[in-house]
Amino acid sequence: MDLIIKQSIEGGISYQDYRSLIKNLVNENSNTGLEKNADLANYTVLNDKRMKRWDKTIKVTEASQQKIAAISKHMTWLIITESWCGDAAHVMPVLNKIAELNSNIEIKVVLRDENLQLMDQFLTNGGRAIAKVIMVDNETGAVLNTYGPRPTMATQLVNDYKAKHGKLTPEFKEDLQQWYNKDKGQNIISDIVKMLS
Repeated sequence: MDLIIKQSIEGGISYQDYRSLIKNLVNENSNTGLEKNADLANYTVLNDKRMKRWDKTIKVTEASQQKIAAISKHMTWLIITESWCGDAAHVMPVLNKIAELNSNIEIKVVLRDENLQLMDQFLTNGGRAIAKVIMVDNETGAVLNTYGPRPTMATQLVNDYKAKHGKLTPEFKEDLQQWYNKDKGQNIISDIVKMLS
């Protein structure tokens, strides 16, 4: 196993501990990451609410539950994130819900700005995009797959918009949040089930 991945897994925290960290940051009006400011602290508050809602409401279909339960490989999903990241707030609760359905899957969470050596091994189009999931085989230490920063349909929306307008606008980011709210985590579940079957 790559030493950086090994150390990141060892130093990573559980999803539950990550949720506690976010709650504490909200109370302190702060955020994770090297940069601390009011905007990022506000995003952290918003993301805490999003995650709280998704933790309660994510539904996994019977068919997907059966496929997830059938996974026999012991693996760790190492998730790179930050408290202020909007995409991560939608993606992480779904990943946690999937992991709860199979005891062979363990989640470990690390923060991007504290783990740049790890992050830089898993760039998206040359950028440090999060949330990024690294699926590691516990027996061999091999990286089985990576996922993120967004589900496939959201990625398509982002790419199409960038191609047409050059960059993402605040209006588009609002539309993307609406898409996540309508999708209710289903695209992420289907992406992951496809990846693992």
